Amino acid sequence: MLPILNVIAATTFAAALSSRSMEPVLPLVAGDFGVTVATAASLSAIVALTFAVVQPIIGAAADMFGKPRLMIGCLALLGAANIVGALATSFEMLFLSRVLCGIAAGGTFPLAMGLTSDLVPTAQRQIALSRVLAGAMTGNLLGSSAAGVIGDLLGWRGVLSVLGVLMIIASIVVLTGFRRGGIVSSRSGVSFATLRHGYRTIMANPNARVCFTAVFIEGLCVLGLFPFVAAFLFELGETRASIPGVVIAAFAVGGLFYTMSVSRLLPRFGVNGLMIGGAAMVAVQFIAVALGPRWEIQALCFLLMGWGFYSLHGSLQVFSSDLAPEARASALSLHSFFFFMGQAVGPIVYGFALPHFGKLATLMLSATAILVLGIVAARLLNQKPAEMTDI
Repeated sequence: MLPILNVIAATTFAAALSSRSMEPVLPLVAGDFGVTVATAASLSAIVALTFAVVQPIIGAAADMFGKPRLMIGCLALLGAANIVGALATSFEMLFLSRVLCGIAAGGTFPLAMGLTSDLVPTAQRQIALSRVLAGAMTGNLLGSSAAGVIGDLLGWRGVLSVLGVLMIIASIVVLTGFRRGGIVSSRSGVSFATLRHGYRTIMANPNARVCFTAVFIEGLCVLGLFPFVAAFLFELGETRASIPGVVIAAFAVGGLFYTMSVSRLLPRFGVNGLMIGGAAMVAVQFIAVALGPRWEIQALCFLLMGWGFYSLHGSLQVFSSDLAPEARASALSLHSFFFFMGQAVGPIVYGFALPHFGKLATLMLSATAILVLGIVAARLLNQKPAEMTDI
């Protein structure tokens, strides 16, 4: 694979590190500002929502002016937003800083996927994307686990302070790497007329409706649950902030297992097999978590859930990357838009469903939705590029 993929992976690492960091310390934030855990969970929801809302703008700007410069600027903004959050004197100020984090993250992860797709042919793309995704998984892993540990030692403000410094360092490292790779000043020269044609091409592709609906449901059912993991464990008597961090981090470990195994699993099971098998694995873990086992068992469940989730999500991502090759950043930004809209809506849906229907019924419904999603997506996405299985 191209050496520049390591630099691109650094951007996904940075974005994920920042995006996942608040979830283990949400109860600490709630206690500090005198708000409910459900209200504090809005800090996760707003990151996902703003990430989603800016996607059409980010995708169009990247197709017109080039991805590398935009990615570097967003990394710098990510650092500044975390530092502002660490200095917040009110919940509203902290909320605003997370809005900025969502905007900045929106210019890193999806553009990294788009740049990778530009550089790597379809025959190698799912493996290449999985390796760049490994950067995000590592960021998720460290963002959740380290945030819990730092939260226990320094509080949630310490978490954001450390992140702010790391993001600024990351922006410098990525800028240097892009310059050495000769792509920092690359521009596509895409015009507005070409952009309009690209969006029409994307939406005219029947795979677009399936991909975008599927990733919305994924985000809602799976990622929307994360802000409530700490509350579930608190109900079981586990009050250490580091423990929900470990449980959530296990999901990222499962994602890393996917990135290490996809090159062997894809030729054996094919894209459809990965989607159905991944969905089934996620569904089983939802049911197990609903039964309320001790945290060590829940960590194992989240590991398997992450493995299954990315087997499904990674397959959908490759389909999205080929919806309109001439407007790839726009297509992948729309993919991210729907995924993070689902993630933004998820905490709201769970926040309503859990007190009204209970944990068991809510998670059983989510398990059913994910299983049906995997089966339907595998059936409807029947126009996959021939090269996807030629790996």
